[in-house]
Amino acid sequence: MKFKELILGFTLTIFSMMAVAGGGHNHGHSHSPVNQKAANAIATKIIASFIKQKTLDKSWASTTVSSSEKKTFNSKQEWVVSFINEKVSDAEKRKLYVFLTLSGDYIAANYTGK
Repeated sequence: MKFKELILGFTLTIFSMMAVAGGGHNHGHSHSPVNQKAANAIATKIIASFIKQKTLDKSWASTTVSSSEKKTFNSKQEWVVSFINEKVSDAEKRKLYVFLTLSGDYIAANYTGK
């Protein structure tokens, strides 16, 4: 099981980087901090791109933001936006965390929140 989780985490990271770098991403945007509402909207779009790329099951499409907050990792603050999908049978994979820079750029996604 650990190998599958590692592969999923790697896949989520690779596909999401491609999604964020896609057509609507503005590479020249200012690096101004985004507010909580904007962080939630960005994370929701990332979840939608995972579903579109079939990295996540389509049942995630009906989820909404469960929580979002700024957390500090390695002395850097990030937005951590979480989603809960009660339709997932594996309890350890019902909560998905999306990590963003304070300016709203995608960092990673995982099921641990760390």
